[in-house]
Amino acid sequence: MPKVLFLANIARFFTDFLLPIADHFRGQGWRVDAAAAEMLECKRCTAHFDQVFELKWTRNPLDTQNFLRGQQQVRNLIERGGYNIVHVHTPVAALITRMALRSLPHRPKVIYTVHGYHFHKRGHPIKNLIFLGIEKLAGPWTDYLVVINREDEEATRRYRIVPESRLRYMPGIGIDLNYYSADAVSERAVAEVRAELGLHEQQPLFCMIAEYAPEKRHRDAIKALARLGNKNVVLALAGIGPLMEDIRAMAKNLGLEQQVRILGWRQDIPALIRASSATLLPSEREGLPRAVLESLALGVPVIATNIRGVRELLVEGCGYLTEVGDVEAVAKAMRKVIENPVECEEMGRRGRERVKAYDLENIIRLHEELYAEALSGGYPVLKHV
Repeated sequence: MPKVLFLANIARFFTDFLLPIADHFRGQGWRVDAAAAEMLECKRCTAHFDQVFELKWTRNPLDTQNFLRGQQQVRNLIERGGYNIVHVHTPVAALITRMALRSLPHRPKVIYTVHGYHFHKRGHPIKNLIFLGIEKLAGPWTDYLVVINREDEEATRRYRIVPESRLRYMPGIGIDLNYYSADAVSERAVAEVRAELGLHEQQPLFCMIAEYAPEKRHRDAIKALARLGNKNVVLALAGIGPLMEDIRAMAKNLGLEQQVRILGWRQDIPALIRASSATLLPSEREGLPRAVLESLALGVPVIATNIRGVRELLVEGCGYLTEVGDVEAVAKAMRKVIENPVECEEMGRRGRERVKAYDLENIIRLHEELYAEALSGGYPVLKHV
């Protein structure tokens, strides 16, 4: 029975992205475990993994305790577990894990899925240099490096982070197109969402689904709503995070408290998206945003920034691309959505076609192929420093 261990910075990463993949491999007879911070608080994780482990590390790449304590935790866990494959996600967890395992004499195959390098075209030059250096340092300790957008694939080759034989592209982490389907969302569910938000039948709704973090730039969505100057428009913000109250205060200060709905965590995302005229994502950095994939799958246009991961999803006319921080352009796109429902319907149709390659079934198949190759020992392992 093969054994795989998934690692990430925090447990919520698993609930957001990896549970369907864990369920699949458990169904195939694999032993599937998971380790992260905040794992003991994650009740859903215990139901989807054979065993879960709490790790004492943070998301801060400069926290020295991550390296002093984290490496020993990972090494002990993997030596006891007898895993065939260790598949790590999120950058801090990936660096610590690869450092911890680099000198083990009989270590498992190590797979790292990059959800957007922390160095990128819009990044600060010094930060880019640091994060690129980290990835190049850990590259020799990586058996397979998986990228989920074409820009990161090109960067991996350009900077020779890993040899070509160890690089794999997968179109995202998978989206269940049966669940995120317009046909699966009833008119009643949509009506209930709109009623909850206090909307009349024809009132325009825009939604943004994202963690309240600086790089998501909720402030630009609020400013664009103010610039739009249409008191009939409502903006719903779904998600949690440290900046939630700051955004609430900002909306109030701009006189938009009657137009902005701070929703918090939601479990009815398909209905919320279907209730909307379009979704917004004015981020400054993404890997391959799930919120955009969900909107496309549900046939709802997207207004998002022209950045890595986003542009390759919207390049075929599935929404509107704006530059980071261009609030006027976001407001203009919102106005187009309101005034051109026929064009938006066509965008929605193109979106549904575009997203087919990102289907969860395809991603699971690619994981099966990768794991089979890893177990077969298809190439000699590099010597680790």
